[in-house]
Amino acid sequence: MFSQSRFERACVLALGLAATVAAGPCDIYSSGGTPCVAAHSTTRALYSAYSGSLYQVQRASDGQTSNIAPLSAGGVANAAAQDSFCASTTCLITIIYDQSGRGNHLTQAPPGGAASGPESNGYDNLASAIGAPVTLNGQKAYGVFISPGTGYRNDKTSGVATGDAAQGVYAVLDGTHYNDACCFDYGNAETSNKDTGDGHMEAVYYGTCTIWGTGAGNGPWVMADLENGLFSTNSISKNNADPALSYRFVTGIVKGETNQWAIRGANAASGSVSTYFSGTRPSGYNPMKKEGAILLGIGGDNSDGAQGTFYEGVMTSGYPSDATDSAVQANIVAAKYATTSLNSAALTVGDSISLRATTPGYTTRYLAHTGSTGNTQIVSSSSSSSLKEQASWTVRTGLGNSGCYSFESVDTAGSYLRHDNFVLLVNADDGSKQFAEDATFCSLTGLNGQGNSIRAWGYPTRFIRHYDNVTYIATEGGVQTFDATGSYNNDVSWVVSSGFA
Repeated sequence: MFSQSRFERACVLALGLAATVAAGPCDIYSSGGTPCVAAHSTTRALYSAYSGSLYQVQRASDGQTSNIAPLSAGGVANAAAQDSFCASTTCLITIIYDQSGRGNHLTQAPPGGAASGPESNGYDNLASAIGAPVTLNGQKAYGVFISPGTGYRNDKTSGVATGDAAQGVYAVLDGTHYNDACCFDYGNAETSNKDTGDGHMEAVYYGTCTIWGTGAGNGPWVMADLENGLFSTNSISKNNADPALSYRFVTGIVKGETNQWAIRGANAASGSVSTYFSGTRPSGYNPMKKEGAILLGIGGDNSDGAQGTFYEGVMTSGYPSDATDSAVQANIVAAKYATTSLNSAALTVGDSISLRATTPGYTTRYLAHTGSTGNTQIVSSSSSSSLKEQASWTVRTGLGNSGCYSFESVDTAGSYLRHDNFVLLVNADDGSKQFAEDATFCSLTGLNGQGNSIRAWGYPTRFIRHYDNVTYIATEGGVQTFDATGSYNNDVSWVVSSGFA
């Protein structure tokens, strides 16, 4: 039982963060008698005394890696160190380090029973290091932007709950980044990467998947992935007490012990934590059969169609009290998560622009389209009016994220540049969430030092690239032919000018 004296210590530690980083979530859990056995964050230290590496990035230009640590013990990640290391190239997050000291680091997820990933040997993709910029108390940091096909895992852990042992899990997530696919999870899973039956998982899920249980409205919801079911209550059904969330930053909590478990959640930027469900285990899930692996962004069998953004999360030994949850939530709120610009080379909404290639030998070619096919074409002041229109784009507020941009075709009103299977097309807006996200791009300083490089919002490892005069969204050094490393920085850098039309 959580004693009054322990709760008082936890509250004192949480309140101390308002002035200085005097405590982290794992200090609070320890004070509550449920210590962290895994602690992952790319944004900040989760212990007051932690000054080690938070995560590792690898740059595409030379394959070198760099570990990113907090600016000071207990502090926010040193984003400037990442920015310097990754300048004029792209970087991936290769390791998310465990701060608990148990070595439960997260690395690239291997293939599983449900799906092989898109990378070599069936592994999942790694996340871009720049996909999810935020600030904490005004200091820049980066989260982990999970696109479909991206995932992290550790199948050989230390100290993580197995069987029916009690545990708690929380995660701070982007409440606006989700889909209806299975399964954007963080927590306890199978060690074999296969579905081994009911009760072999216990993880926080976030999204709008409706295959199993649901919450109120249309979602997204915080639910529990217990394997062979996403649960909002103790049966596969609708729980109107599990609300659809619209917060920009979400705290999701799932915790369980013998024949007892709970789902809790909150606005990670303000307010207190609420209980969405607390009760007995679903039929067939008591006792639990947890295996103790840790995953992020995928299901236990490597179901990898989901998307979401992860900022921080922990797993505990023991069932945290509600009072401890509340103290941790206060700590998260005091960290002051906030949004920041997704663009380093801003465009002006409403402008008509043209985008000229900078690759030597191709500098007379512009981003254009023929019918629905995106391509580059030679365009000049003497070109026909129809060709000038095909090479001109009206900058619009991003259909899928208002912090970025969409490009409406000047010659085909209502049609936008979008990617489909990584190929650039021009299609009419069908009003769907998928189209809106596929038609949203963020603008960065040109990787070769010229103009702008335009990345896909939903796949931040991928930039608009011309390759054999056809246009794609390409990852440097990826598995597709158009991902080739040769001339990549030149091919993804475009000089922005006033539109031809």
